[in-house]
Amino acid sequence: MSSKSILIVGPFSPPITGVSFANDVLYDNLVGYKKNKVNFSFPELKENLGTFSFRKVLKYILVYRTLWKLFKVDILYITPGQTFFGILKYSPFILLAKILEREIVLHVHGNYLGTEFKNLKGIKKKIFKLLISFSDKGIVLSQSLRGNLTPFIDDSKIFELPNFVDSNLFGSDSKETEELKLLYMSNLMEEKGINEFLEALSILKNKGVNYSAKIAGQIDLLNKERLLAIIKDLEDNVEYLGVVKGNEKRNLLWESNIFVFPTYYKMEGQPISILEAMATGNIILTCEHAGIPDIFKPGVNGFYIEKKSSESIANQIEEIYNNLPMNSNMINFNIDTTQKEYTIERFINGFTRIINY
Repeated sequence: MSSKSILIVGPFSPPITGVSFANDVLYDNLVGYKKNKVNFSFPELKENLGTFSFRKVLKYILVYRTLWKLFKVDILYITPGQTFFGILKYSPFILLAKILEREIVLHVHGNYLGTEFKNLKGIKKKIFKLLISFSDKGIVLSQSLRGNLTPFIDDSKIFELPNFVDSNLFGSDSKETEELKLLYMSNLMEEKGINEFLEALSILKNKGVNYSAKIAGQIDLLNKERLLAIIKDLEDNVEYLGVVKGNEKRNLLWESNIFVFPTYYKMEGQPISILEAMATGNIILTCEHAGIPDIFKPGVNGFYIEKKSSESIANQIEEIYNNLPMNSNMINFNIDTTQKEYTIERFINGFTRIINY
């Protein structure tokens, strides 16, 4: 057992997001280290990500009472947000760790940090750079995302650690290849492409394409009534399931055969949902965006669709519809490769190598 101890600071579930899930898995599966955690997730706060509010400040003040934990560890591992305030709220931990000469490891789960830095001006830009530059090591999800950290951390100290798939999803369940079964499983927010997906379903319905579609995820409160009304108009073909977990999520992924994820979300990184869909034998329709090209190859794992284009989504689905049984090789390839390459064990081993470097 290593004599090192680590403090994991970042969001933990609930709610379940890519970052909180990764932190949950890391904390539960990392062995050989003394470990502790500080939770920066406040599900009761419904404000938009990256915004300032006094309620958030009060919550963070309560969290800062746990700074004493830094005195008992060797390593501070943080998974901050990608905005100015997303970094600033971690500053007490970063600054105290620096004073105490603790090793600081910063893990970015997205592709917006570099853009935020470019857009900042004056004192905010200087503070942003200073705080991130205190990191001894940086972690990104894949090769194309390294540029988010190169303004702050020496390239030799930036490491790539791909996401993973929950082993509970693994298996070799049979896949339907006779009927078109579509799945959208993500937050129902504009930049994730939900509007374009629903418009595409309407186009397919008007063309007489036979399909069933299931939608799962939390609805953006600002658009809830409008989205539910659109889904109701398509209810003969479309079912909204809300947030799904556990066996319900597993069954949903295995029952589907096309996973549609038309994201252009500015903070997107390397979506775990795409890996989950591949591991359960789905053909992927997604956009060439953020770190997606590092885990997805068009014509191998699925097909690219144009950003913000319902016509592109509809046309690609219709093309697959006309040749669905011919795509069984793609389905099997996605299952085999993803279940081998994107495991929790590989994630933990990769993290351990970085920490010990």
